[in-house]
Amino acid sequence: MDHYVERVVDLTDPEANQIYNLSIDEARKLLLDHPTEAVRGIEGSFALLARSGKTVRMARSLDRPMRYFLAKRAEGPALVVAHRIDSIFDWLKSEGLDAQFHPSYTRMVPAHYVVELQLIGCPDPDPVYKRFFAPASGTLPADLNEIGRVYISALAEEISQWLKTVPSNEPIGVCFSGGIDSGSVFLTTYYVMRKLGMNPSRLKAFILDLGDGPDLEQAASFLDRLGLSLFLEPIEALASALDVSDTIRITEDYKPLDIESATMAIALCRGIRDRYPEWRYLIDGDGGDENLKDYPIEENPELTIRSVINNQMLYQEGWGVGKIKHSLTYSGGLSRSYTRTYAPAHHHGFKGFSPYTRPGVIAVAEAIPFIDLTKYDVSRLYELKGEIVSRGVATVTGLQMPVFPKRRFQHGALPEDALHSRLPYREAEYRKQFLSMYE
Repeated sequence: MDHYVERVVDLTDPEANQIYNLSIDEARKLLLDHPTEAVRGIEGSFALLARSGKTVRMARSLDRPMRYFLAKRAEGPALVVAHRIDSIFDWLKSEGLDAQFHPSYTRMVPAHYVVELQLIGCPDPDPVYKRFFAPASGTLPADLNEIGRVYISALAEEISQWLKTVPSNEPIGVCFSGGIDSGSVFLTTYYVMRKLGMNPSRLKAFILDLGDGPDLEQAASFLDRLGLSLFLEPIEALASALDVSDTIRITEDYKPLDIESATMAIALCRGIRDRYPEWRYLIDGDGGDENLKDYPIEENPELTIRSVINNQMLYQEGWGVGKIKHSLTYSGGLSRSYTRTYAPAHHHGFKGFSPYTRPGVIAVAEAIPFIDLTKYDVSRLYELKGEIVSRGVATVTGLQMPVFPKRRFQHGALPEDALHSRLPYREAEYRKQFLSMYE
């Protein structure tokens, strides 16, 4: 095979990486030349590809998608890597290779793993997956005050690192609802900015207002109790303008709950962009529910409290690489569904940041002794998040955070009945719409 020529096409945007301690070239060299666990030492957010001869290694953070497709050519394979499916498809069309394409043939690099490929021909060998982030479980004491302190301290550290990379003349918007996640992110950001001597007037709490959603009143009450009402800025949008087909195109997915959430995120991002054409930086609370296992177990017949508590990072990674239910095309858990946050922000030109998705914060969450604290009682599990986060915010920032009952983003922006009348709750229809883009 003297004339065998493999090709690697990296369509990812190196400028989109937010690495604090290494250059992009240094991070790629670490990925290629060091043991897998060394990738955990890359601080920040990244989607990286490194190559040596026929060996390719890829790795990404939880908070950004990274996809690949292996095309066949007579002279050798072409590996195409991008953040999006449509970017891969467009490149294949430009090379006359699109007849090989189907969206289900693309592969998602799962978060927290190094994926290694050997470009050695037909048939192609399976990729090798090696985990670089494996936090210990249940190592913290069963003390809610201490857990809260460590958890919110980790959140504050991630926010601090990020704030130092934001130019001092740039404003910062928090995607806000007054819920536990966005509320803790807002208060911790406010606290860290003041601690670092930054002007808190750069900060705004943006909330989506579709006319009659319950989150607006909740958000106003949250900030009013703390004397911080001046930071609240509603972003008005028309419910009639919600367009699920637009959401499916932007997110490249079809899971109903994620499509609903992303539809609201698109409306919020579009509204901010229309009002502030130059705004760039947004921060949000995505990942907070996954960290503290705060999803209604009874809504998913596949889950029990034992499976939720005993499976490492179940909500972040799904059932996990190498398991039957793990999707090679989409990954699993938040590793899949983070496009509901990433894609709307990226589409509208924002640099988004979700501190709850960072390994340093997830590691603390995984160390919480959920078995000892809940004794496998579901109602107790649901109570923990508010207790842990509010105690932590009080200890770290000195602010007494209001805690309201859990409500999904899409159900706070629009009453649930009205939402489902505008976004029909049928996965098969959403999937059909997505696949039609490639027919």
